[in-house]
Amino acid sequence: MSSLTPAMSSPPARAAVWRHPLFRPLAALALLLAIAAFSVPGFLHLEIKDGRLYGNLVDILHRAAPLMLAALGMTLVIATRGIDVSVGAIVAISGTVACVLVAEHGLAVAFAAALGAALLCGLWNGLLVAGLGLQPIIATLILMVAGRGLAQLLTDGQIITVYEPASFFWLGAGYVLGLPVSFYVVAIVAGLTALLMKRTALGLFIQTVGINPVAARLAGVRTAAIVFFVYVYCSLGSGLAGLLISSNIKSADANNAGLLLELDAILAVTLGGGQLNGGKFSLLGSLIGALIIQTLTSAIYALGVPPQVTMVVKAVVVFAVCISQSSIWSARSSK
Repeated sequence: MSSLTPAMSSPPARAAVWRHPLFRPLAALALLLAIAAFSVPGFLHLEIKDGRLYGNLVDILHRAAPLMLAALGMTLVIATRGIDVSVGAIVAISGTVACVLVAEHGLAVAFAAALGAALLCGLWNGLLVAGLGLQPIIATLILMVAGRGLAQLLTDGQIITVYEPASFFWLGAGYVLGLPVSFYVVAIVAGLTALLMKRTALGLFIQTVGINPVAARLAGVRTAAIVFFVYVYCSLGSGLAGLLISSNIKSADANNAGLLLELDAILAVTLGGGQLNGGKFSLLGSLIGALIIQTLTSAIYALGVPPQVTMVVKAVVVFAVCISQSSIWSARSSK
C-alpha cells in the first residue's frame, strides 16, 4: 500500500488497495459524508468562533467519542471470540457514581470512584467468563440488567443534575486548541492501546486466542489471563465513556445513559472489519466504524427525518455488513 495514486498504479496495486481492510469502512464514511453534503447545504462547513472550531464535522467527532471508547474495548473482546453487552450499563454506573460524588467530594474522588466502579464491573465480567467459563453473552447480560438497576438505585430513579464544580463539565464539553477535549481523550486512549498492541506481545496473544484458544493454551499462552484482561479493559473504556457523557449533559440519567451503546459498539467493530468469530481486529477500523454510525445519525437528524428511522437504517447497515462478511460474498469478491 505504498503507492495509492490511481493514474500511476498498476492493476495489482489497485487490487491491493481494494482489498485493504480499511478500504470499505473509509469508502462508506466518505460516501455518507458526500450524501450528507449534497442533501444538506453547509453540512461540511467549518468556522472558527471565539477560538473554537464549529461545524457538523466537529460535532460528529465530539458525539462519537463515547462510542469510540466503547468500541476500542469491544474490539479486543470480540477479537477473543467474546462479547460484552454490559457496556451501556457500565456507562450508566460510572456516570451516576461521578455525579453523586462530585459536588461533595470533589472532582478527583468522583472520577476515581467512577473508574473504580467500572473496574469492578470488568473484574466481575472477567471472573465469570475467564474464571468460571460462562458464555460471554450470558455473563455480561447479568451485569447489563443488574448494572442499570444498580445505577437507578443510586439515583432513586431520578435524573441527578450537577451544578458545580465547573471543572466537571470541562471533560465532556471543554475545548483545547479549538477542538473538543473528548477528541483528545479518544486520541490518547487509542494511541496508548495501539502501542500496547503493537509494541508488546499482547496484540499477538489476543489474536492467537481468537483464532484458536485451544492451540494458544497448548502453546503456553495464558488464555484465561488474556480474556480476563480484555473484559477489564472494555469496562474501563466504558467507564471513561460514562464520564464523558455525564460531564457533557451535566447530569446522571441512569435510565437512558449508554442505552443500546453496546449494540452500536458491536456494529462499529464489524463496520471496521472486525470478525465476530474472533482473531481479526482493527483498532483504527473500529474508530472509523464509530464515525460511520455517528455520521449516519447526524445526517438523518440534519435531514429532518424522525429519529425512529435511525434504528431502521442501522438495521439495514447491519444486514449489509453481515452479507459483506459472509463466506459466499468473500469468495465472489476474491475472484
